[in-house]
Amino acid sequence: MPVKLLIISDTHLPKRGHDLPAEVWAAVAEADVVFHAGDWVAESLLDRLESRAKRVVGVWGNNDGPGLRRRLPEIARVELEGVRFAMTHETGSRDGREKRCDKAYPDTDVLVFGHSHIPWDTTTPNGMRLLNPGSPTDRRKQPDHTYLTATAHDGELHDVVLRRMPPRQ
Repeated sequence: MPVKLLIISDTHLPKRGHDLPAEVWAAVAEADVVFHAGDWVAESLLDRLESRAKRVVGVWGNNDGPGLRRRLPEIARVELEGVRFAMTHETGSRDGREKRCDKAYPDTDVLVFGHSHIPWDTTTPNGMRLLNPGSPTDRRKQPDHTYLTATAHDGELHDVVLRRMPPRQ
């Protein structure tokens, strides 16, 4: 069965907003698995996602305190429909990222990461897909707030779409 994915990161709630946008909550309801690549800031978002999502896979980020670090790993690994995922918050500088990640995550098909708030979708020399969803709440210098949706099925990742939301006023 295809597994619908929602991929978010760097929500920084409640510092960068009071809540996730309604569009993201709607995507939570549609997803089979929600990935959050760190910088939640408040445990309350993790609690809310766990109560509303079918399944949550999360990691802590550099802005996450002791409570989130007790509840979440630094690196999460999960296999869905034959696709081997790893997720971490930070992968370092964009320069050399693909080769560095190939070395650090050799048994991974898709690496999800955050930290930069910059959407990223590349493939490494060894064929691993690198995905950063940007941020649905803190766009920094990006033109839009963003998140990703995708589908895992039969050992492959399909339908990866960067969803753009206009900046909130």
